[in-house]
Amino acid sequence: MSEEKTQDLSDKRSFEERVFARFDSLDARLDRMESRLDRVETRLDGVETRLDGVEASIRGLDARVQALEDEAERRAVETKPVWERALAEITVVSEKINTVEQKLDTVERKLDVLGLDMLTLRGDQRRLNDRMDRLESA
Repeated sequence: MSEEKTQDLSDKRSFEERVFARFDSLDARLDRMESRLDRVETRLDGVETRLDGVEASIRGLDARVQALEDEAERRAVETKPVWERALAEITVVSEKINTVEQKLDTVERKLDVLGLDMLTLRGDQRRLNDRMDRLESA
């Protein structure tokens, strides 16, 4: 039996061809990762836009609550039933604000998870880049 085990390889390509094929494979994988990262960034931009809308809605609700409170104060002087009705409306608006705040908390948690996922993905990409640099410099 021969001591030359390298001749037993089933891949008949030269060493250089195999190395370049591996580089091509790594390039394709990095391109896919970059594409995924671009999609994540696009989605994050969409989430940011939606959060801006939620924030504007909350500001609008705050202004409406303030208007209701001002109206309630003005009417409180007039009669008690009017005051009770305004108080009920304020309660409804407050409940709606609580619901919006809960949804905002959920979105913030999701953004935290998304941020962690992006950091993990970037860390993986950096490790791959380091490996590529080491391979290229070898």
